[in-house]
Amino acid sequence: MSFEEKSAWITGVVAVGSYGIYLAIVLGLAGTMPLVDVPYVAPLLWTVGGSIVLSIALHILMGIFSPKEAGKKDQRDREIYRFGEYIGQSFLVIGGVAVLLMAMLEADHFWIANVIYLAFFLSAILGSVAKIVAYRRGFQPW
Repeated sequence: MSFEEKSAWITGVVAVGSYGIYLAIVLGLAGTMPLVDVPYVAPLLWTVGGSIVLSIALHILMGIFSPKEAGKKDQRDREIYRFGEYIGQSFLVIGGVAVLLMAMLEADHFWIANVIYLAFFLSAILGSVAKIVAYRRGFQPW
């Protein structure tokens, strides 16, 4: 497995874990109060910050344990990375448009924040899955 494929796995697994923790916290608190009244800011910041730190730490560990592969990218790796990023960015655009509309409709901050967090999560997952599939099943640029 190449360094870049391992990186895609790290990104996907960390995204699923951090978003799952966030949902568990917020939905757990929602049992005692209305959902829009749940204090979501701290859990959101902690899970996003934690996922960034964990991702960096795992990438450093991966570089330590496979130093010959670290930083080496060939043309195929660059094309797969670009392909995965293009695919994943689609959810950021969709989420951005949704949040813009929600702000225009003066939706509650809870919903706006959660839609944009969901968009970032889906972007990370879709991008990671696209990269992993491209590495595992082959990649044919369009």
